[in-house]
Amino acid sequence: MEQVTAIIPNWNRAGLLARALDSLKRQTAPCARVLVVDNGSTDSSCAVAAAAGADILRLPSNLGFAAAVNRGVEAVSTPWVWIVNNDVELHPGCLEKLLEAARASNASFAAPRVRQLANPSRIDASYDLLARSGCAWRAGNGCPDGPLFAEPRPIRFAPMTAALVRRSVFTKSGPLDEFFGSYLEDIEFFLRASLEGFSGVYAPSAIAYHHGSATLGAWSAPMVELLARNQVLLAARHFPAAWWWRVLAGQLLWGALAARRGRLAAWLRGKWRGLRDAPRVRRSCSRAPRAVIEPLLISCEQEILRLQQSTRPEPYWRFYFAVAR
Repeated sequence: MEQVTAIIPNWNRAGLLARALDSLKRQTAPCARVLVVDNGSTDSSCAVAAAAGADILRLPSNLGFAAAVNRGVEAVSTPWVWIVNNDVELHPGCLEKLLEAARASNASFAAPRVRQLANPSRIDASYDLLARSGCAWRAGNGCPDGPLFAEPRPIRFAPMTAALVRRSVFTKSGPLDEFFGSYLEDIEFFLRASLEGFSGVYAPSAIAYHHGSATLGAWSAPMVELLARNQVLLAARHFPAAWWWRVLAGQLLWGALAARRGRLAAWLRGKWRGLRDAPRVRRSCSRAPRAVIEPLLISCEQEILRLQQSTRPEPYWRFYFAVAR
């Protein structure tokens, strides 16, 4: 079995980190190495990691999730890296099932079925899907677990909640974009990987459990601001100009959702920052031809529509498809 290094980006969540490390110890397919990349924590995180026998890469300050992953990947040499959030607890067979699924489908990355830790009957994450609005959906998030999410399938985007990735994907596609920091940085990474020809697999027999939003908090102002900014940056970097109306419509709809949560000001700050920073990211790489990227995202939208029709439709996607179609 090929060797795997588990990389855990961490910042000031010692209690959660201890549980994640304990679940890594119990894997039926043990990791060759466990590396905690600590973003300048001021709590006992490093002591917890050392007590668990993990290697520690200490960063001088909180450089963000993307930077922590990149530094971790640079520091290891195993063929596979397993990016594990510090608020994840892994079923003992998780890594074994991910490797089996990746080998069987010749995939370059694999995503487990992630259940909500507080309510394991519901899905936290399966695989990600990206629309031509620049907004993404973590397929099944909040939906009851069941047959809809129990079948393996090829995927283009793997949530970096507990994603297993060949290190060669980082070599060829490039690292996570540290300018994104957190939120959509994994979507942007796997979009580049998909455009390079890499593909992945969703492995529902691999199970993990996720606390969710443990660092910034669900629908916190910092989360909304970062996500609103990065939606603009993602579209500016990769989308053809002809999609402007889809991007505008989709992101205004997402703004309405933020406003309902009392986060309109954070959304406006994020959009302003995104528009300010868009020229910088636009210059950083060339866009893929529309004929290449459009079929990929149309297939994502078709999958979003299929899943939404099979579950309780979310208002955002109901309105988006009413406008976009």
